[in-house]
Amino acid sequence: MFEILGKVLTPSLLYAAIRTATPVIYAALCCAVTMQAGILNIGTEGIMLMGAWVGVAFSYFSGSWIVGVLAGMVAGMIIASILALGSIKYRAAMPAICTGMNMLILAFTRFLLGAVFNVNGTFADPKINAIPRIHLAFLEGIPFIGEVFNDWCVTEILMIFVVIVLAYVFYKTRWGLRLRAVGKNELAAKSVGINVVKIQYQALIFSGALGGLAGAHLSLGYSNMFVQNMTNNRGFVGLASMWFGGGDPALSALGGFIFGLFESIGSRLQPYGLPSQLSLAIPYAIILIILAIAMINKKRVTEKKKKPVITQDV
Repeated sequence: MFEILGKVLTPSLLYAAIRTATPVIYAALCCAVTMQAGILNIGTEGIMLMGAWVGVAFSYFSGSWIVGVLAGMVAGMIIASILALGSIKYRAAMPAICTGMNMLILAFTRFLLGAVFNVNGTFADPKINAIPRIHLAFLEGIPFIGEVFNDWCVTEILMIFVVIVLAYVFYKTRWGLRLRAVGKNELAAKSVGINVVKIQYQALIFSGALGGLAGAHLSLGYSNMFVQNMTNNRGFVGLASMWFGGGDPALSALGGFIFGLFESIGSRLQPYGLPSQLSLAIPYAIILIILAIAMINKKRVTEKKKKPVITQDV
């Protein structure tokens, strides 16, 4: 047992965990932006999938991964704008719109594979320009650091900066204050002159850019192809990670990293006799357990705040 653990728990495991967690973290940040505005965006799965397809298509035709990533982000913003129009202007139920959009994009990307590339299921081609990995020669000989922090994809490095920037925007900027005010109490926000509708539109479109980036990274950074339904519920795992973090960028990213860590552990245990079904279930089970603990803790805090304070006259 200890021999197996010694082979599994290596520095390269952290590298694999970061690589696996990055698309989930982007999805969690996508959900965090809308959650701060009081909107539960369960359409992240569809936004990611559309971003993944558009990223591959534009990278293939343009020969540039930058064009592919930017196109994926724009696609995500367009999908998010449609969701915003339906939920904010026409007051449709957000869960219903998002569910419909997820199903539509799943079918639409399948159709586009056949219509544009004349393939079914998977599209892989040497012309697809993948997001490059940065190799730092001076880290090669350094134990642990060289194994963990070298050969990162550009969008994996960018993910760290996105977490930091979002945390700053949420808690240190005027727009972030207004965003959180809208999420806490729309009526109170309106009473002090905040344009609630404008903030909600901005939040959804901004989240669409992050969701599109998550999808483009998945197809051009994590892999170098498009596979039908390749998001494989990562958007929903990102939503769970956001709930774990309470909408905070750093804690939401931590939830995504935990998922990536246990998914990597499960994959490494398969050669030692662990059934593939169990290895696939491990990260989802861990996320559910952590999410349950987080929700119980949140309920305790809420109940404690509701308790009346008894004062005694002197």
